[in-house]
Amino acid sequence: MDLSREIEENIVKTFKKSIWSKFLKGIKEYELIKADDKIAVCISGGKDSMLMAKCMHRLQKYSKVPFEAVYIVMNPGYNEINLQKIIENAKLLGLPIQIFETRIFDAVAKIDDHPCYLCSRMRRGYLYKQAKDMGCNKIALGHHFNDVIETILMGMLYGSQIQTMMPKLHSENYAGMQLIRPMYMIKEKDIIAWAKYNNLQFIQCACRITENYTVKDDINTGSKRQEIKSLLNELRKVNPAVDMNIFRSVENVNLKTLISYHIGDDYYHFLDDYDDGINIKGRKTVSR
Repeated sequence: MDLSREIEENIVKTFKKSIWSKFLKGIKEYELIKADDKIAVCISGGKDSMLMAKCMHRLQKYSKVPFEAVYIVMNPGYNEINLQKIIENAKLLGLPIQIFETRIFDAVAKIDDHPCYLCSRMRRGYLYKQAKDMGCNKIALGHHFNDVIETILMGMLYGSQIQTMMPKLHSENYAGMQLIRPMYMIKEKDIIAWAKYNNLQFIQCACRITENYTVKDDINTGSKRQEIKSLLNELRKVNPAVDMNIFRSVENVNLKTLISYHIGDDYYHFLDDYDDGINIKGRKTVSR
């Protein structure tokens, strides 16, 4: 058995409970893949996107729901060592990647404020455009369960808002295109365990901008995410179920217990109907 086949087999056997079953559950529960989809599986070169691509590659062969997938790698300006590492890993995993070039790193290098945010937006735009040009209706990104939890906390603690990283989204700028996150229910520790089990080495951030870019901690997005990771590690020592509790909290929202909320541009404040006597269970109180 060649190595790519061996790695594929241990995903569905050795890591069936921690990775494969959760991968399938996320796709089914959130209806991420439908018949005749053509999905651009976006590979950055890190462990998360590479595992996602391998899972999609396996699913594509055996799924009862017919869909097509293309495996694309955007080169935003990686150095030659990192680009070759991506190519080597794709070959090792048996992934038929297609690479397309951009000059994002060159463009972002000229930006002083929040280059990471701009880089992320530009990457997303290029991926959508490339996918649409290839006839795809969806792009798949490798965000995992821990990304979701960290995003919820970051929004609350640093963004003054309650929101989550959704399992799928309609594109605002590319009509008919959607973004899906097949790794939504898979924990990062299990991805790391899979990589170590197979003795796989992947590129990290690989951004030459952040290698030379320094800012104060209070505006450094990377440091804030690291703070959230550290906070969660401490919370897990007290309550091992804290991650799932955070996740379930955004599935179990009672809007009548919020001071205000909005859906798009439509805003609601609890005082809007407070004098009508509506209680937190949505029932009209009885006058005595």
